[in-house]
Amino acid sequence: MTAFRFAPSPTGFLHVGNARLALINWLAAKKMGGKFVLRLDDTDAERSTDEFAEAIKTDMQWLGLEWDSVEKQSDRLAAYDVAFDILKAAGRVYECYETPQDLDRQRKILRSQGKAPVYSPPDAEKLQKYMDEGRVAHWRFKLADGSIDFTDLVRGPVHFDTANLSDPVIRREDGSWLYMLPSAIDDADMGITHVVRGEDHVANTALQVQMFEALDKPVPTFAHLPLLTDLSGGGLSKRLGSLALQDLRADGIEPLALASYLAHLGTSDDIKVEASLQDLVDIFDFDNFSRATPKFDPAQLSRLNAQLLHAMDFAEVKDQLGDDVTEDLWLAVRTNIESLGDVSTWNAIANSDTDPVIDADDAAFLADAADALPATPWDENTWGALTKSVKEASGRKGKGLFMPLRKALTGQEHGPELKAFLPLIGPDRAKARLKGTRG
Repeated sequence: MTAFRFAPSPTGFLHVGNARLALINWLAAKKMGGKFVLRLDDTDAERSTDEFAEAIKTDMQWLGLEWDSVEKQSDRLAAYDVAFDILKAAGRVYECYETPQDLDRQRKILRSQGKAPVYSPPDAEKLQKYMDEGRVAHWRFKLADGSIDFTDLVRGPVHFDTANLSDPVIRREDGSWLYMLPSAIDDADMGITHVVRGEDHVANTALQVQMFEALDKPVPTFAHLPLLTDLSGGGLSKRLGSLALQDLRADGIEPLALASYLAHLGTSDDIKVEASLQDLVDIFDFDNFSRATPKFDPAQLSRLNAQLLHAMDFAEVKDQLGDDVTEDLWLAVRTNIESLGDVSTWNAIANSDTDPVIDADDAAFLADAADALPATPWDENTWGALTKSVKEASGRKGKGLFMPLRKALTGQEHGPELKAFLPLIGPDRAKARLKGTRG
């Protein structure tokens, strides 16, 4: 069975970049009839928290991404020790003693000689010197000489020469693990067949290919996606506060709108709202992904969110609105909102005292309109009757007729059609506002 995984570190809240990877892994798993594993890479004990782990789960469930199992790296430390001992016995890991300053000096010397800054183990004399100084060892994985080749589902054939790669550090002096080896061990033990992640991991993949081989484990199929940027091409890291899923949710973004946007972004597909997550599964294909950098546009997401809301029935949103929001109000305003948060604004305009906006030149015209308000009960024909009456009396037409009425009645220059909204305001508030008083 095919198996995909999403492996966030619970050191912060889920943002759109990571959510895109989670979504794509989930879609691919569903399309191939495989399983989807949520793995919390929480070996960074100082920064990982249960709060962030639970927030990640909450955000994924809000987006509609359910998992088949949850794993935590902190529960698997014994497995890493076993694999480490196997590699040690095979001569594929070795002790190192250099400090960051030593390594920086070594890189500078190599660059000054026109060479690639590839790590070289110390000779026997220098190694003994380090040990005599009482330095504590860290550990590196020893790369086998030769080339590393794999076929990427997005990038195509990928080639690395190990002569240009440094043996990666896999374990710190205090015995804690870096990312590289535990990730490979987890993927092997959990039967992960496909690893889909950002293109910043391409070089890591080359190193991990040799780790899988050294552990005599199948090498997964890899897909590396270009990273999201902002519209100027800059990284999103400085804007994560506004692009965390919990903030988008608070801003009224619908999960299907976000899922549709992230699934289509960076592909040859038209960016549009799909009817369901299953529709996104049905059209998913790695061949659709481009090597070009996808640019995240909050305005485009808002437009998709608005399109989704405009087509939603009251029953679909009722539980997300206040108890005082009626179906009539929803039907009146839904085509004029970008998020559900906008509904409360229009609900307040309809049902709470609101200050009218009246230009001095329009005051007399609006006072006459107040006197011309039709008799109750009011319905969708009331607005037409009012405007016909005041048009005949004043000679006004077009914007000169409708804009003063809208600003006085709603306090806004734009908004829902008043034939549906005026009955929600009601005659008392309408009369007060047209006469220039709060109502």
